[in-house]
Amino acid sequence: MTFTALTCLWFVPAGDCAQYTLNDLYAIALERSERVKISEEDLSIARTGKSKAISVLLPRISGLGSYTGYKDQKISDTGSLIQPDEVSAWSLRLDHSVSMSGREITAFKAASDNIKKTDFDLFAVKEHYVLSVTNAYYDVLKASRLEEIQKQNVERLTKHRDAASIRLRVGEVTKTAVLRAEAELSGARSDLVKAQNLLKFTKVVLKRIVGLEDEFDIVDTHQSGAAGLKDISEGKTDPVIGDCAGLDLQCLRRVAHAERAELRSSGVQKDIASSQVTIAKGSYWPTLAVEGVFAQRKETPETNSLIRNNLYGGVRIVFPFFEGGLRAAEVQEAESKKRQTDYAYEDLKKTVTVEVESSFLDFVTQKGILKSLEDQWVFAADNYKAVAKQFEFGLAQSVDVMDANTLLVTAERQLIDALYQFQQAVVRLKRSTGTLLASLNSTVSGASKAMKENKRK
Repeated sequence: MTFTALTCLWFVPAGDCAQYTLNDLYAIALERSERVKISEEDLSIARTGKSKAISVLLPRISGLGSYTGYKDQKISDTGSLIQPDEVSAWSLRLDHSVSMSGREITAFKAASDNIKKTDFDLFAVKEHYVLSVTNAYYDVLKASRLEEIQKQNVERLTKHRDAASIRLRVGEVTKTAVLRAEAELSGARSDLVKAQNLLKFTKVVLKRIVGLEDEFDIVDTHQSGAAGLKDISEGKTDPVIGDCAGLDLQCLRRVAHAERAELRSSGVQKDIASSQVTIAKGSYWPTLAVEGVFAQRKETPETNSLIRNNLYGGVRIVFPFFEGGLRAAEVQEAESKKRQTDYAYEDLKKTVTVEVESSFLDFVTQKGILKSLEDQWVFAADNYKAVAKQFEFGLAQSVDVMDANTLLVTAERQLIDALYQFQQAVVRLKRSTGTLLASLNSTVSGASKAMKENKRK
């Protein structure tokens, strides 16, 4: 039983300690993460920008009402009333102006593209967050297994110390052997305390990243025994990425260039920058404005020139001849930003290529290391059993048992570290090719629905 389970049993009432698989943690993290919510708000803002772009394409309708009261009436020289006591009026006005270059339509297209870009950015944030959850999850598993190793180490050293004490009483070994066993046992107990504290710390980190509040236990769904190690060494656990038949580096690069959310976002940003250049150049074109007005006026008393109802319209064309070089500067600025986006895209593409190669080589390395360390662990375990047996019959010294035990503990630690490094390498490879979140969507959605149903129950 791992320390995580013991924590739940000791400090939390029965039935109150939740158990989570990795997919459960993904679902909770994506639902509660502040960083994901911030990106979701960015997407909402982008959609608002599209609504603003649509509003420019539509005419504006406005209403106006007024009332004026005069101190006294005014009479012209001919005796006609020219200023009444009071005047009230209202009007309904329709205005619409468009650039003859079609800048408004281009801006609407840019706003639509910005939604796509923000959606890709949100996808990238989710993938990065899933990677953080994965690393924290495997850190907890690794710390839990290291604690188990240290417990077994304490048990072996305690058994050896007791055996050495018995042999000291019968005079088969010297007191030095017992003292050496006691010193090794004290060191092992110290290492056990460190392992337990490391486990607590890694659980705190995982709790912070995922957004958990109560005590919890995690479930390791991977095969970490002999069968699991054999599957890894035979390539049965190699990830399936895109349409790649096997893990071919050239194919992985192609998948990353097509699927990586950051690259797709940068590609859309290039289109937006091109639209901004078009919009800036459109300022050289004239603007066409149309207006229509319906007005009603009431006077007390009425003047001879009173027009009670009036309906009229107008058309204006504005030619911008000189504005102090503003338009030329705006075009140059937009073109410079367009070149920046081109450079940024090419730079990001190179970076992604390096990430794919690095994660692929790391995957191959960890797989090879895992096979070697598995053999080392088997040899170390057999060696310890043999030396311990020899010590019981007086054929080996205490220092030989200590050396064999140290070799076994080192092999176990290295094997556990390599096992989870391999699992993390698989996730990093999927992340670098942009297929991580897509490969988890169905399982994460299922885990999310299952948790919601459990809450309702």
